[in-house]
Amino acid sequence: MGQQQMVRKLAAEFLGSALLAAVVIGSGIAAQRLSPADTGLQLLENAAATATGLYAIILMFGPISGGHFNPIVSLVDATFGGLPWRQVAAYIPAQITGCVTGAVLANIMFAANPVSISTTHRASLPHAISEVLATIGLLLVIFALARTGRADRAPAAVGAYIGAAYFFTSSTSFANPAITLGRIFSDTFAGIAPTSTPTFVAAQLLGGALAVPLLRLLYPNLTPTHASDIVLPPTRTDATR
Repeated sequence: MGQQQMVRKLAAEFLGSALLAAVVIGSGIAAQRLSPADTGLQLLENAAATATGLYAIILMFGPISGGHFNPIVSLVDATFGGLPWRQVAAYIPAQITGCVTGAVLANIMFAANPVSISTTHRASLPHAISEVLATIGLLLVIFALARTGRADRAPAAVGAYIGAAYFFTSSTSFANPAITLGRIFSDTFAGIAPTSTPTFVAAQLLGGALAVPLLRLLYPNLTPTHASDIVLPPTRTDATR
């Protein structure tokens, strides 16, 4: 892979991750201000914005980098041979840096301090179990579509799944270590306290580890060609990984 092509992929992962964090955190701030007395409505507004925003972001950047924006997706993709490990090592810092940048931008857009460390404690056994299941479900959605030749439906399916998981998990389905770290930097509706972060990241990594044998059981013929379609197949100019 040429250096210019790699730069484009990393730029796509950084920008996509930044936009994802801005959507999640910004819509959470807006929901707090628009519906201050109704937590359920706040969550609905946050979930709807995240689901639709994620759909659009994957469409924008998926053809360039695969549209991962999530270290767990990149790690599992590499496990199945769809992404070189050296590329994973470059993707993950871009994803984390992007999410932190997006959090800062969300704060600024709503006239809050650029950085405010969250005080929302979320670490509990139910939250951890939720993150394990949310992560497994996300990976099943992505890789099942790739295995069955329907990767072009991933943007809508991933957005729909995350929107639903906001409500069927007690953790509101972070399912992504990069966005988990990014949310530390906004003491708002979508934030997470630093002390809760290790529990969430560990649960997400466990979910990723459990998803691999489960995917192998369900889709024993998953090949590197199928895996390389995650989340969207690259364009012709990005066909070499």
